[in-house]
Formats: sequence, structure tokens, C-alpha cells
Amino acid sequence: MRISEAKCDDALHSSKAKRQDGWRRAAWIRRALLTILVLAQSVLASTYMTAVLPYHGATYVELGIITLFFVLFAWISVGFWMGVFGFVIRCFGGDRLSLLRRHTSAELKEQPLSRTAVVMPIYHEPIHRTFGGIRAMYRSLEQTGQIDHFDFFILSDSRDPDVWLAEQAAWHQLCQELGAGGRLFYRRRTLNQHYKSGNIADFLRRWGCGYEYMIVLDADSLMGGSTLVQMVQLMQAEPQTGILQTNATLVNARSMFARVQQFANQMYGPLFTTGLASLQLGEAVYWGHNAIIRTRAFMQHCGLKRLDGPGLFHGSILSHDFVEAALMGRAGYEVWLEPDLLQSHEESPPTLVDDLHRDKRWAKGNLQHLWVMLFEPRLRPAHRMAFLHGIMSYLASPLWLAFLILTTIEAARLVLVPIDYFPEPHSLFPLWPEWNPKWAIGLASSTLFLLFLPKFLAVIDAIRCRRVKHHGGFLRLLPSVIGEILVSSLLAPIRMLAHSRYVLESLLNVTLRWAGQNRTDETRWSTAILHQLPGTLLAGGWATFAFWLDHMFFYWSLPVAGPLVFAAPTSVFLSRVGPGETLKRWGVFQVQEEQCGSPLLDDLSNSSLPSLDTQARTSSAAVQAILDPVLNRVHQSTCHAHRGGRKQEMILALRERCFRRGPEVLTQKELSRLMRDRASLQWLHDQAWRASPDSYWGKVHQRRFQYSAQREFGHSIEGPKPSVGTNMLYVRGVGIPTSWTGLKNQIARVAEKV
Repeated sequence: MRISEAKCDDALHSSKAKRQDGWRRAAWIRRALLTILVLAQSVLASTYMTAVLPYHGATYVELGIITLFFVLFAWISVGFWMGVFGFVIRCFGGDRLSLLRRHTSAELKEQPLSRTAVVMPIYHEPIHRTFGGIRAMYRSLEQTGQIDHFDFFILSDSRDPDVWLAEQAAWHQLCQELGAGGRLFYRRRTLNQHYKSGNIADFLRRWGCGYEYMIVLDADSLMGGSTLVQMVQLMQAEPQTGILQTNATLVNARSMFARVQQFANQMYGPLFTTGLASLQLGEAVYWGHNAIIRTRAFMQHCGLKRLDGPGLFHGSILSHDFVEAALMGRAGYEVWLEPDLLQSHEESPPTLVDDLHRDKRWAKGNLQHLWVMLFEPRLRPAHRMAFLHGIMSYLASPLWLAFLILTTIEAARLVLVPIDYFPEPHSLFPLWPEWNPKWAIGLASSTLFLLFLPKFLAVIDAIRCRRVKHHGGFLRLLPSVIGEILVSSLLAPIRMLAHSRYVLESLLNVTLRWAGQNRTDETRWSTAILHQLPGTLLAGGWATFAFWLDHMFFYWSLPVAGPLVFAAPTSVFLSRVGPGETLKRWGVFQVQEEQCGSPLLDDLSNSSLPSLDTQARTSSAAVQAILDPVLNRVHQSTCHAHRGGRKQEMILALRERCFRRGPEVLTQKELSRLMRDRASLQWLHDQAWRASPDSYWGKVHQRRFQYSAQREFGHSIEGPKPSVGTNMLYVRGVGIPTSWTGLKNQIARVAEKV
């Protein structure tokens, strides 16, 4: 019996080794083909660029132009061939080496599920959206019948007491609504070191050993229950997989900017993601959210060390996800990107300003990867190339800016400086400048071809896969694609200048401020002008100089200078919800969820926390934590009990001030300390309910009761509107006390009758 079991194990290991060798061999061939195509294309284009320049690279300026052109053309070429690879693979029915292609649905359903933690780190996020997303995912998991295998953890790093008190109240209400006690947990760190990665590490230290897997989400993540179950089943079927990353599609866009981003993501995303996954295979990257992780392996191998280099390369790693994927690969585990896992969503920043603000954090984090790429030992070459790809995502912008500067210098030198026919001393033969305008036009056309052909291949793919109906039909798809190309062309120079500044600030190691993301607000004119004015002035000066220098050079500069000059109006217009909603009604920039519907998104839009709405209108979360008997007990359960000492004396003084004048007189730090003290919450609750009518808390009681009575009786009855007397609210002749004293007296009278 043991001999037969040993033979089965050997056969299993042998099949796994063959399968691993199979995808590694395919990955090597695909990457080699990509390298050859990109280098050949870039060398050919650089040769043409050399012929276009008047001195054919004989001067230092022209040599710099050719070098930068080679790097930038290679960068564009990588994206082009990635899209082509994706198109070809999708035409043949998908990548046969992907994880989902290895197993049938029946095989996956036979896999037993293991305990899985769904963790959502948050920091000053919109509470209704965050907890509404948790609610929708929880209910979706319930519908699969597999909810018993999953626990949810909300991991808060919020610092504002009004925010985290409201989070705790929303968590309690959600637990009551879903009956999720013992399955939905909330934890707030009082010391939020190392940002999101530190929050995840704190969770793993406390609860990681109790779960086989963890699914990491962002505050705006949304995943279907069937997808969550399928991810666990794939991990069970593939024990060598350490991280499985899904392709999150953008949803819930309302502003013009977000709708364009959402359309581009869903229209072109399948092509590029398939191409990327086909090149990475089992050495993919982790994007930090909407992914499942093998917990024990992650805890053993993916701890992040502090960088020990100079300046930028010293201290905590800001962008942790790529590094964690590389460490998982170094430990012998596979990391996969699976584009065909559906119902994995996130949301786009609503405005250009917010999108660039997020890029500012990512730029510094990605540039830090240069140190990891060069000096971290035993990393796989594919993960080092992934680091380089992430670095180039931001470094390409200052290289493009440098290319524009050198071309401007070259044009100015040819116009303003007399031609030097003997640039080399003691030369017997003159160097004649030559112009090849036709070659220059052809070179520019080839660059546009590389940029836009993958987008039209995506349109062909949508027609072939019958996805056109998801975007409103062909008559609406065509203007959507043209509109997206125009908007992306307008935004490219703005991003270029912003990313160049971010790279410079990162190299100078400018300190970043970690803040919550805006997910709803539009951009004000003052904000847009403040952010875009330097670029507008710079572009205006450059265009004026180009017009004075040479009219043809001015026309050449317009595609870059024009969008920068009008960057502020562009930013404001794209942030507006009105134009976005209008285009939605017209069916432009439409996506699948809008056309075909989505139960998951419908559940999210229908989710509400009505009691929190009432609280927000009547008083702060701190006032609610003190007055509401249930919430007071909930908050006490998460607090500490301080015992004597100077800290206790300070807290006693804070509670006295809070009772006399209210929580508004306390600073954010003081209020946080007070709200974390269990005895103070209980004492304030007791004293507030015994307060006199003319005190701070008596007036708060009166305001809350007036609002509740007006909301209950003033807007839900027919006939005359209620009238307010001195101490009573009269609704159809029925008096309702509006003062704290009147309420207590009426309660006493009712008690006597009973």
C-alpha cells in the first residue's frame, strides 16, 4: 500500500515538474521573441531618425536625441507588441497555459475550500462606499452557500476620531444587518507604521496563522462571491501558486474623466492584460489588491526590509506589491495573473487632479524599486524586468521632456547659429547638413501606428467576441473610441509634465503626505489653476518661442503645447459629473455593467446605512458615541482601560472639558485619546443623559429630537405642515415635546399611567 502511495506521489511531482518546465519554456520563447521584435524595430526607427537629423548624429545634441528616441521608441514598442500578442492569443481562444485552462469547472468544484480571510485596509475612506462594498460581497458570498469558509476583516488606519468612530458604528450596524457577528471584524491600528503593508503585516501577526489564504482588497474593491470561491479553488488545485492576481475592471464611473478611464479599461484591457499574462505566466506581478495570497508562504518569505541606500533608497518601501511578488517568486512559488477571472472590480479616481495625486505616491514607490532590482539577490529575471517596466512607467515622462528640450535646442541652433561646415578641426571635407522631410513624416506616422493600432485591434476583438453590444453597439462604440483617443491625447502632455516633476521630487527625496483618496468631489477652478498654472506658463512660453523661431517648428510643438496651455479648463471639465451623465444617457463610453446590468453593482447601489445619515446631520460621530447607548457600548468594547498615572490625570481633565463644552473644543489628538478610554466613554454617557436642559448636552438632545420628529412626522404625512410651539411640535393636533425637559416629563406621565 505504501509503495503504491509513493508511486502516486512521485507521479504527481513528476507531472507538476513537467507542467512547470512547460510554462517556463514557453515564457522563455515568448520573451525572447518580444525582445527581438522590440530591439529590431527600435534600431530600425533610430536609423531613420539618424537620417532625418541634419548632421546624422555627428553632434552631441543629435546623439542625445537619437539615444532618447531609441529608449522611448522601445518603450512604445513593448506596449504595441504586448497588445498584438494579446490579440493573437485571444483569436486562438485564450492562453492554454493559464491556470483556468488547466482545470475544468467540474474539477474546480471538487476542490475542498479552506479558511480564507478577506481583508480590506482603509484610511479615511467614504464610509458608505466602503461598507456598502463589504455588504455586497458578503451577500454575494452567501448566495454561493460557501460563506462559512470566509471571514471579513476591516483594517483601519484612520486617524480622525470622527472618521474611525463612524467606521465602528457602521461596522456594528452592518454586523446586525447581515447577522455577521463572529465573521465580520473591525480593527483600528493606533500606530499606523509602514502604511498599507504595515496594516497587512499587523493583521498577519495577529490572525494570519488561522487562515490558509487571504484575499486583499482596496477600499474601492468589489468582487463577486463566485469569483472569491473560484480563486480559493484554483489555489487549492495549484499548491505551487503563492499569489493569484485578478484583472480588476473599472466600474461606477460618474465624472467625465472617470467614464473615459472606465471605457478604456474595459475596451482595451482584455487585449493588453492577456498579452501581459502570456509573457509573465507564472512569474507575474501582484498589484496589491483583488488578489488571493497563500498566507503561510507570504508570512515566511515576503517580509519587507528597510532599504539601506542613500536618499530615496533609504527607509520603508512605499510600493510593496511588486516586491512581495518578487520575494514570493524567489521562494519558489508561482505568481499568476488570470485575466479571465470575472466580477473583479475597482473604481477610478474621479478627476485628473486625484489621478495625478495618486501617481505621485506611485512614482516614488516605483523608483525605489531600482535599488531592489539592482541589489536584492536571487530574484528571478522576469521580476527584475517587471521592476524596470514599473520604473519606466514614470521615467519615460522626463525622458520625453528631455527629448523635447534637445529638439528645441537643435531647431534653435540651426536657425540662430550660422552653419558650421567644419565641426571637426583640421577636417579636409565639409559636413553638409541634409534634410529628409519625407522620412520625418514616415517616422512620425510609424510612431502613431504603434500607439493606436492596438486600440483598433481591441475594437476588432470586441466585434469578434460579440462584445460590441456591451458598449452600446457599433454606432456608439466608434465615437467612444474616437473620444477616448482625443481625451488621452489631451492628457498625455499633462501627465508627462506632472510625472517629470514627481520623478524629480522623488530623486530629491521630498517627503510625501499619506492621505485618503477623493472618490466623489469635482475639481474647483482654483484647484485646477493651482495645479496646472506652472505647466501652462511653461508651454505658453515654449509655443511663443517656437512661433518666433520658425512657424513649422511651432506647428510641430502644438500637439504638446496646446493641451498644456488649456490644462486647467480640461481638468475642470473632465471632473464634472454632468457631462459624464449626459454621455451615459447617450450611450457613449458605455460599459458592460451599464448595458447588461450587474447584481453585484445593483446591491452596492441599493446598500445604505440610514442611521448614519441621521447621525451625520444632527451631530458628530463623537457625540453619537457618547449619547447612543448601543454605540457607546460598542465603542467601549474596542477601548483600553487606563490605570492611574499622568496619562489618567490628563484623560480626566479632557473628559471634564468635553462634558462642559463638548467634543468640538478638543483637538483631534485629544479627542482620539479620550475616545479610546473605556471609563471616560461610560462616564460621559452617564453625565450627558443627566445634563440640564440649558447645558451643552441638553441642547444637543433637543436638536437631535427636533430633527428626528421633523423627519418622522414633518415629511411623511399629508395635510398641513407641523407647527412648532415653545416646547411642543404639533402634528394634526398631537403635541410632541421638542425639549429635553418636555421629553422627560412626557416619559414620566406615560410611566405613571402604565
